[in-house]
Amino acid sequence: METELSWLLLLLLPLSIGCIKLLAAAATALNWVWVNFFRPAKDLTKYGSWALVTGPTEGIGKAFAFRLAEKGLNLVLVGRNPEKLRGVSDWIRAEFGRTQIQTVVVDFAGDLDDGVRRIRAAIEGLDVGVLINNVGVCYPYPRFFHEVDEKLLAELIRVNVEGTTKVTHAVLPGMLRRKTGAVVNIGSGIALIYPSAPLHAVYAATKEYINQFTKSLNVEYKEFGIDVQCQVPLNVASNMTWMSKKSILKPSADVYARAGLRWIGYNETCCPYWPHQLELAFMHCWPDSFVDARRFKSMLEYRKKAQLIIKIHKKIKINRDVDR
Repeated sequence: METELSWLLLLLLPLSIGCIKLLAAAATALNWVWVNFFRPAKDLTKYGSWALVTGPTEGIGKAFAFRLAEKGLNLVLVGRNPEKLRGVSDWIRAEFGRTQIQTVVVDFAGDLDDGVRRIRAAIEGLDVGVLINNVGVCYPYPRFFHEVDEKLLAELIRVNVEGTTKVTHAVLPGMLRRKTGAVVNIGSGIALIYPSAPLHAVYAATKEYINQFTKSLNVEYKEFGIDVQCQVPLNVASNMTWMSKKSILKPSADVYARAGLRWIGYNETCCPYWPHQLELAFMHCWPDSFVDARRFKSMLEYRKKAQLIIKIHKKIKINRDVDR
């Protein structure tokens, strides 16, 4: 009898383990559905009545500015082009007449210290509860590290690293005094999801800095009521990338921003757009060496196409100059 019972237990053990794993997988799937489609977004006005957005005249930054205004926040828009800032401000005011908007002209690749002083002056007395650190520069097209010129190298570090760091340093004290706030740093899948970033080495490194900067600040300031988050988009159809054609895996900036707002205040690091999460899960099924090889090949193809387009444009320009 004892022998039969032992055999029965041995047979039931794998079945029990399988059932437990199945239940765990089902719970994970249900939680994913809840988080992405049913979890309520936080009331961002509880952080404060103002939001500051850097790089708000194009792409994701512009979309965030519009959607934050839709949620009832007033805006401090920080960018380098005064005409574009005026255009975005007029567009938002036309849609949401109640929205107060201040603009600050800052060239993040220029005199950043002077720009940050102007930001500090602009937000004096304002309860800036949400900061969207969106400003950033990328390679014009994929290129080897030795092909990155000194100007681009300086801009990548100055805008992506110093810009985010110094703007956060300017805005954070006000949040600390009020013991509430949300800082959202826009990272990149090229640095945080792919195992490596061939032909985008410096850009990827600056975005990895953003990730570690975010994690550290979130630990430092969580107990003071400040949520610090790094959002990690994959391909978004915008002027900053070659991905200009929209698709389910390449959403418009507005589609991404809608998803991004729903995640503010929850996870320290997140990939807000749910198809990107599925893409990420699929990529993790493959060895890093395979993903690296495929990505390196695709970047080489992009580089070749870009160089051809540049060559054609130069030839057209020369011909036009000759005709004159």
